[in-house]
Amino acid sequence: MRTLITGGAGFIGSHLSERLLASGGRVTIIDDLSTGSMENIAGFKRDPNLEYHIDTIFNRHLMAELVDTADVIFHFAAAVGVKRIVEFPTRTIETNVNGSSLVLELAAKKKKRVLITSTSEVYGKSTKFPFTETDDLVLGSTYNSRWSYACSKAIDEFLALAYFREQKLPVTVIRLFNTVGPRQTGQYGMVVPTFVTQALNEQPVTVFGTGEQSRCFCHVSDVIEGMLACMALDNTVGEIFNLGNTQEVSMNQLAGKIIAAADSKSKIKHVPYVEAYGEGFEDMERRVPNINKAAEWFGFAPKHSLAQIIDSVISEKRAEAPRMKAATV
Repeated sequence: MRTLITGGAGFIGSHLSERLLASGGRVTIIDDLSTGSMENIAGFKRDPNLEYHIDTIFNRHLMAELVDTADVIFHFAAAVGVKRIVEFPTRTIETNVNGSSLVLELAAKKKKRVLITSTSEVYGKSTKFPFTETDDLVLGSTYNSRWSYACSKAIDEFLALAYFREQKLPVTVIRLFNTVGPRQTGQYGMVVPTFVTQALNEQPVTVFGTGEQSRCFCHVSDVIEGMLACMALDNTVGEIFNLGNTQEVSMNQLAGKIIAAADSKSKIKHVPYVEAYGEGFEDMERRVPNINKAAEWFGFAPKHSLAQIIDSVISEKRAEAPRMKAATV
């Protein structure tokens, strides 16, 4: 079986690629490296079962060829990270909506099996916890570009399900809740690698707002196993599934746990949202997934605790430090 992974040199895409290659699968990656990295695939890029293209998914001719030769498509290519989204809302909307539209259009022509990755951001300002797949989505004003990402991913979902209903495209939507692990960068506002890097460097750990906002973090390997289990079943087409962990932690608690695990002397520094993202930024106070549907349909059950997730990121960042130092000498 050949799997096409858009955004395959990114954080999640590279882990999925590695997992499939290790099990003997054939993998094709396309990535424009806007947020992905060749370093993410360095450990397996010479695998004879891997084909990779450093190109945009908007190269329609190339994408048509790649979709044609694929059996399964995992669509990860998207604008990611709160910082990037706030700074570049136009690119966020165009990349997410137009990119998914092209992938779905090409896949529909050959009825290829597709997984579309969405996000817990689509639940917006909903206060019905935990979030369940059929819940209403409550987004903020269109004057606030912060919600452009959530809206663009919601449109992706509507489009995917429209293709399923109208053209019988075998597509499934996965909503991810703060996936974390090795290879994730803090460059675009990802909180765990940011906190870990700050703690290891004995810098203040910068918590935005009051720090009482909470999240649930899931290890990337648990997410990947969930995706593969989901895609192995025919009856999951036309469905939406939450994938995430249910262990909730506030940002203040997370910062404290990371400082302790890193044996750091760092202190927590609270930064107002206006300084971090500009005037009018709105955050989601809680993100807690209901994962009962995924558990019932394909046995999804995260295995990694928050402590294990933190330790894995700390270990990676410590291993990176000598290489980074050598590169700057």
